Amino acid sequence: MATQSAKSCLEFFKHIGRLKHVKRTGWVLSNVNEPETISGHMYRMAIISFLLDENDNVNRDRVMKISLVHDMAESVVGDLTPLCGVSEEDKHTREVAAMEHFITLVGEKAGNEMFNLFMEYEDQKTPEAKLVKDLDRFDMILQAFEYETSQNRIGTLEEFFKSTEGKFTHPKVKQWVEELYEQRKQTLGELTESS
Repeated sequence: MATQSAKSCLEFFKHIGRLKHVKRTGWVLSNVNEPETISGHMYRMAIISFLLDENDNVNRDRVMKISLVHDMAESVVGDLTPLCGVSEEDKHTREVAAMEHFITLVGEKAGNEMFNLFMEYEDQKTPEAKLVKDLDRFDMILQAFEYETSQNRIGTLEEFFKSTEGKFTHPKVKQWVEELYEQRKQTLGELTESS
């Protein structure tokens, strides 16, 4: 049974620390000023999960944990998007290898838990994994709207909204998406009236 040493834990912490600095590729390619990092994205998803309750029919703590690990492998492989020229299969293989490497660093107990949560997200078979996918998409379009409004580029990140249309499944997230679309519509209308 693999156990962790202080040295291997520090190596793991350094890997995870990279997520505080790796900018999300979609925003970089869209020329967003000061794009968010991977860890910032995962952190807000985890915080959003605090708003879940027994009426949401999911294990809130599991949603929070999946949110915190779903992009962890990007500390090794980077934030690969379809525009990076890497197939989905190759991306998945690289990310699984990164997560397996983490097990060797932190030991089987914590490592296997993180690995299993990551695979649960990848497999998209549980209600919790599906909800985290909704949170992933929701955080992306919320961030897009924030960039559009804070950087005076209303409507310029439409591709991010288009890529998620009709893909949300959880009732609570759908409510948040509807409100976001309403606010964006008002903002676009205000821009049209002022020009």
